[in-house]
Order: sequence, then C-alpha cells, then structure tokens
Amino acid sequence: MEIRYAAHPTDVKSYDTTRLRQEFLIEKLFVQDELTLTYSHVDRFIVGGAFPVSKPVKLEADTHTIGAATFLERREIGIINIGGRGSVTVDGTTYDMESKDCLYVGLGAQDVVFASADASQPAKFYLNSTPAHKTYPTVKAAISEASPNHLGALTTNNERTIYRYIHTNGIQSCQLVMGMTLLKPGSNWNTMPCHTHNRRSEVYLYFDMAADGNVFHLMGEPQETRHLVVRNEQAILSPSWSIHSGVGTTSYTFIWGMGGENQIFEDMDAVAPQDLR
Repeated sequence: MEIRYAAHPTDVKSYDTTRLRQEFLIEKLFVQDELTLTYSHVDRFIVGGAFPVSKPVKLEADTHTIGAATFLERREIGIINIGGRGSVTVDGTTYDMESKDCLYVGLGAQDVVFASADASQPAKFYLNSTPAHKTYPTVKAAISEASPNHLGALTTNNERTIYRYIHTNGIQSCQLVMGMTLLKPGSNWNTMPCHTHNRRSEVYLYFDMAADGNVFHLMGEPQETRHLVVRNEQAILSPSWSIHSGVGTTSYTFIWGMGGENQIFEDMDAVAPQDLR
C-alpha cells in the first residue's frame, strides 16, 4: 500500500511538475491479477484497483497501515466496475457486476473477492474507501438506478450528466459519497465553473479515454491554480482547499468519490471562471 501525506496549499505553490505528480496523481491503478491501494492522509481515503484476469483477487488489509485485522473492520467501500463483466463476492454472497455497476460494502464485512467472467474481457474494479462508524447493508446499483443530474450546455463545452450512486438519497453510507459523470459528445470540460468544498476531500478517476488522449486536470487554490496531465485510468487526489476540474483532448468519463464531514452534494464553494488565476 502506497502512502500519501497531506499537503499545505502554501507549500504546494512551490511544487514543480514532478512533485505535483508524486503527491496528487495515482498513475497505475490496475495491475493484472493484483490489488493496488493508495492510502491518503487526507480524510484517510484509500483509493485502489482490483484487476482479476487469470484468477480472483481478494481485498486484503495492510494491517500495519490501517491498524486492523481486516480491510473493512473499521471502513466502508464503494466499488465501480469500469471493465468487462465480473463479480464481487462478499462473505459468500456473489454480486454480478456489469460495466458501470456500483457496489457498496459496509463496515464489518470479512471477505471480499473480485473476479472476471471472461479473461479475454476482464473486469476492472475501482475502489474508494473511507473510515466508518456504523454498518450499512451491502447494496448494488446499476447506472440506470443511479440519480441523474443534467448540467452544463454544449455552448460552454460542458454538457454532462452526473449519476449519483452512494449519497444521502441513494445507497446509504457513513461518509462515502460516490458517482460518475458522463460528458455529452462535443463537450470536454468537467466541473466548470469549478468549486472547492472545505468540509470534504475528493478523488477523481479518469477513464474511457483514447490511448493517445489526455485530460488537463486543474487543481490548487482558485488564485494559485496548477495543472496535471492525466491519462486513461489514472486518478487524482484532491484536498478540500483545491479546485478539481479538467478538459480533455478526447472524450472521457470520470468517477468521483468524496469523504469528510458531511454528505451534502451541493455543499460547495463556487468559483466564477473570471476569478481563477
């Protein structure tokens, strides 16, 4: 498990490209037949990927890092499949997972195992985990069951639909909020106008991107912006003081996950485009 530490915005002003990427970009999430995990000290977020091809992959705890015998002893987890058909087995119950299906697993589950239905078109399970204090039931939701919210317009290159899976009016959790944003053809900006939210941090996963495509992800304080060049199936750690927005050279989709003090999706501090620096 890789560990990332919290960074003060004043310090980040002096980071060069290499340091920015080291601190905030997760470049490799999916390794064949392995579980990859990154532990962030910001809101104790864990971000990971399970990529079962020739064999199942088990969700296992780094006991030294999280101080628990099992991964979900004091945690909850949201799982979204971005690959081919697969399944997640939770304490003996198997949940079939199509592409873009979401599964929430609550505090206290013992055994979580990821598998692909077809090794030639393997599943890819993207994971977001936050600390938990109460057990909520394991729930699966397809994208057709998520709450859609249509935003933006083609005239501003940001027409998009936000699908909320884990949220106050959907799948219940302690603090994790998770969903997916699909951009309309011809739109390439996400979360613009942008915002910050001081009461929670956020993680982005960019995927469904062409091999030669990039997303230029904007981060930093609104008056001290920086950017990171992101490629397919890479993730960004976004602390509460940072904006999180991006523009792509090709079409793309992204998954967002949040953890922190509250779960109110609209709790954010908007930043007008003319106020960005």
